[in-house]
Amino acid sequence: MASGPTSHSYISQRLKLHYVDWGNADAPPLLLVHGGRDHCRNWDWVAEKLRDRYHVIAPDLRGHGDSAWSPDGNYDMDAFVYDLAQLIHQLDLSPVTIVSHSMGGNVALRYTGLYPDTVSKLVAIEGLGPSPKLIAERLATPVADRFRKWIDDKRQAAGRSPRRYPTLDDALARMMGENAYLTPEQARHLTIHGISRNEDGTWSWKFDNYLNIWSVFDLSHDEIASLWAEITCPTLLLYGANSWASNPAKDGRIAHFKSAQVIEFENAGHWLHHDQFDRFMSTLDDFL
Repeated sequence: MASGPTSHSYISQRLKLHYVDWGNADAPPLLLVHGGRDHCRNWDWVAEKLRDRYHVIAPDLRGHGDSAWSPDGNYDMDAFVYDLAQLIHQLDLSPVTIVSHSMGGNVALRYTGLYPDTVSKLVAIEGLGPSPKLIAERLATPVADRFRKWIDDKRQAAGRSPRRYPTLDDALARMMGENAYLTPEQARHLTIHGISRNEDGTWSWKFDNYLNIWSVFDLSHDEIASLWAEITCPTLLLYGANSWASNPAKDGRIAHFKSAQVIEFENAGHWLHHDQFDRFMSTLDDFL
């Protein structure tokens, strides 16, 4: 079996951010961008399949995995987009292929709209963010109420310590409970790489608890849609039929894209690249 990836770091906005490199530096570059409260090693199965054809790089987003936490506890979308832009710029990856999931997809889609000439192909698994209906419901709440709730939530997070699990198996059980589609092997791999041991022998997830609190302010839906409209590369939007995420082919958001295709996976949830791995890889291979 081939060796695993090597760990590296780069600096973005004074933070030391981590990424893994799967080698094959002379091949076309391909970025694997994980979702919220996840980590770069959740792509290992995908990277193993692609490493012979691509120079595969998978970053840990700020506040995730082995990347530094934001010292002020703020994780606005523009910071994530800047970090991705810095990684592509510093490693001279353009033109790059990007495969992304959830929040990472949201970041990748915004980046690609900003710099369409730097991305050759884009895959986003459930990466468009909240549905138009959910956004409308949020905006129906007065901004002062949303702002005060954000302050209250931040204050509560400041007094909350990361959850500690007595054993690795306890954390593994939590992982299995989060996604019933995972095999025991998948769940153990994701847990081992997503957790670290505390001094007292307990275990805690690597991600920053402040990631659970979304910023009050962001670009408007129309502004985000205008970025989607700037994407020129072939784009694949994947959705799980049993996920909470809203399918853009059904809610109308696909109309904002020039050349995007939507595919829905049966018997799959939000992590469809784990839930239906073989079908995902077949779909990805066809697209690439």
